Amino acid sequence: MAAQTTSEIAAQSTSPAVPARPKVPSVHTRALITWLAIFPLVSLGMLLLGPLMEPWHPVLRALLLTALVVPAAVYVVVPKLMAGHGALSRKAVERSAQRASRKSR
Repeated sequence: MAAQTTSEIAAQSTSPAVPARPKVPSVHTRALITWLAIFPLVSLGMLLLGPLMEPWHPVLRALLLTALVVPAAVYVVVPKLMAGHGALSRKAVERSAQRASRKSR
């Protein structure tokens, strides 16, 4: 219980000047970002691997393509897109705060 009390005190003693964490994007935004990562990867994979895999069974083609696309999307592309979205969101919030401060003067 002492550990909880210490963490609660630490949480309460944080200064309000520190900006809050940005909001998590909505499920719709995350779905769009995921689609923006997956579609180009699948298209590129089909263009590059299509001729090589043409005689293969469609299930094997899908297996190989998804085995390459999913890790690339999850570990590389989606995090970069999410970081870009976060940067754009932070800039938009900063701009609106600046506009609001100018109007209140």
